[in-house]
Amino acid sequence: MGIADTYHNMELQPLLVLGLPSIFPSFETLNSHKYIFLKAFSSKLPLLQFLATKNVAPSSIRAILCDPRQAVTADILGVLPSMGFILTTTAGMDHIDLPECRRRGIQVVSIGSLAADDVADMAIGLFIDVLYKISANNRRVRKCVASKSLNFTIAPKLGGKRVGIVGLGSIGGEVGKRLEAFDCKVMYHSRNEKPFVPYPYYSNVVELAANCDALVVCCPLTKQTRHIINREVMLALGKDGVIVNVGRGPVIDEKELVRCLMEGEIGGAGLDVFENEPSVPKELFELDNVVLSPHAGAHTEESCQVKCELVAASLEAFFVSKPRIVPAIIDERHFYPSFECLPVSSGEPAYA
Repeated sequence: MGIADTYHNMELQPLLVLGLPSIFPSFETLNSHKYIFLKAFSSKLPLLQFLATKNVAPSSIRAILCDPRQAVTADILGVLPSMGFILTTTAGMDHIDLPECRRRGIQVVSIGSLAADDVADMAIGLFIDVLYKISANNRRVRKCVASKSLNFTIAPKLGGKRVGIVGLGSIGGEVGKRLEAFDCKVMYHSRNEKPFVPYPYYSNVVELAANCDALVVCCPLTKQTRHIINREVMLALGKDGVIVNVGRGPVIDEKELVRCLMEGEIGGAGLDVFENEPSVPKELFELDNVVLSPHAGAHTEESCQVKCELVAASLEAFFVSKPRIVPAIIDERHFYPSFECLPVSSGEPAYA
């Protein structure tokens, strides 16, 4: 009897859902016969009160499906004595109390790196849009009347641009490959210099910015990377420089970014993430040198389908096969379980 057959003969498992992962509507439809979905994201009640309204004992909950819109804190974990598995649909895991998970031996899995190529595509799209002012010109053309000429500004050429990647993980690597295809000169900053990577390495972000025409930010959010793109970095990038962020919003000092854009200290920005999501600084709305996206880089139809399948396989492996788990410590911030249904992540964590 296979895993799926065994699984279908079991009682429905309670699954706590936090933050409303983007794949959840599809996942719920496909797996309603397997789980009791506890949609804590839809309630303003404290967790214990919410579970009481569902007549669910906290000790019966062994798994969480989540995304960054709702934090998995030590307080939440503290009321779930049987918790053993947390799966986040994003690559970044700054919304999960990893030290507490490590202390309790809770498995933590991120599947966000599956969409690294999609996020890289978004980064390049934002870069081209800002550089060529595609969105701004689209708005301008739509407002023109027949009696007026179609005015436009001359854009700089993409080929030959010096582009610095901040965070050369799986997403940053995909960004680099795409930039090479446009004949850009790629360089990077990361925690450590990467062996066998042909791009010039800068240990200092300010020095990287001073030698670039654009920065593409792909790094995860940690204590070390919060506001790593600050005013000093922006001023080093210069008045014609472009910043693209597909990492995490707080990696950039957003107030300084707004100030530099409005004062003309940098040339433009393409942003798929924001410091206080879902809030976006209103000052950015009227700027033609800014392109905004609603944290959509990882959400293609294809990647959502693959994520649904992998979430299902990962949960089944946890609930049914109960394999021996050997945490693979990547660094002090991230660790992943190692079991048959889920690929073991390795190297630098990607965004999300």
